[in-house]
Amino acid sequence: MARTTGRASLPRRGAERLPREPTAVLCLTDILVTRTAGTPARPPGPPSLRTAVRDPYPLYRVLRTHYPLVYDEPFGAWLVSRYDDVRAALADPRLVALAGDAPPEAARLLDRALRGPALAALTAAVERGAHVLARRLATREEADLVAEFCDWLPTATAVAALGLPYEETARVHRWCRTGLGHAGSGRPELGAFLRPLTARRRAHPGGDLLSVLCTARTDETVTKLVGTLLGAAGETTARALASFLANLLDHPGQLAVLRARPELTAGAWAESLRRDPPLHVVLRRAVEPVGAIPAGATVACLLGAAGRDPDRFTDPDRYDAFRPDPGPLAHGTGRHTSSDALLARLTAEHGLRALLAALPGLRRAEGARTAPEDLVRRSPKILRVHTR
Repeated sequence: MARTTGRASLPRRGAERLPREPTAVLCLTDILVTRTAGTPARPPGPPSLRTAVRDPYPLYRVLRTHYPLVYDEPFGAWLVSRYDDVRAALADPRLVALAGDAPPEAARLLDRALRGPALAALTAAVERGAHVLARRLATREEADLVAEFCDWLPTATAVAALGLPYEETARVHRWCRTGLGHAGSGRPELGAFLRPLTARRRAHPGGDLLSVLCTARTDETVTKLVGTLLGAAGETTARALASFLANLLDHPGQLAVLRARPELTAGAWAESLRRDPPLHVVLRRAVEPVGAIPAGATVACLLGAAGRDPDRFTDPDRYDAFRPDPGPLAHGTGRHTSSDALLARLTAEHGLRALLAALPGLRRAEGARTAPEDLVRRSPKILRVHTR
């Protein structure tokens, strides 16, 4: 299968890049990936992901060029690194989510539930939570956006949208961060916490999301839905928001454009997910053979490598909020990801809008920047800014 060509970046659209002439087929699954003329000689031995925790990008380049499909024995998984192949793998029904991920049936139910009044409640909660957190920062001259905004906005949204008691915010935050939402239906504390609340909503429905979810659903189903929502409001969404804000603060000219034209925020968010996804590795399990991949094997879809594939994107290492086609993979490609993608997008759009409204002098503070130390999850741990 020929690989997709990229387009020139920036608000002014450039001409399409011409595809290079393929010379030989390189090994992959049932998807054909071609080797192009001028490719450097193949280095000896496949490298392992475990050797590139601090800076994986040189390894990603080697994998895309020489090992588009390779078994990484130290990591214990087959690695897929090129954009087209990662996208295909995430959508392949023969490659399923690992145990412990959000239950597919709960995710599908939540996707269907988050429409109409439920979507309105969720959107209002994101907007309200973002403005409350941003106004708190406005009283200070300097702040850490990760600890004081990004980490709390998804939780605050879930609490407000569901109509949960405000005093339980810290408890819900702990659940979101520890992944209770992905296994919420099997954790008795979540069910016990929700039971009296759902009983009151059934007797006296309100305008909150929990009232909507209670309609014609059992307590067990409601617990699954809430658990899935809390999973979406967890660490991955917070990390994605932190990377998004860091990218814009590192490019003040682009941030100024978004301040004047907020309707361009969705594209800037998609570009951040392309360049700096919150999860660099998404694991799948093969339920039947897929080309060279045997049944039962673990497959690592390298979002971090795919998003910077130069055969798909022009100048892929550069952040460009106005890139014509950022080709989304994180938060939205594959199965059962709509609710996660929706909450993350709403958090990014309303979070940025609230920060720009409350902090007119928002800019990145000088000082040392911490490098990510986690290969799978990569985002700023600290994001210090001046607020005035």
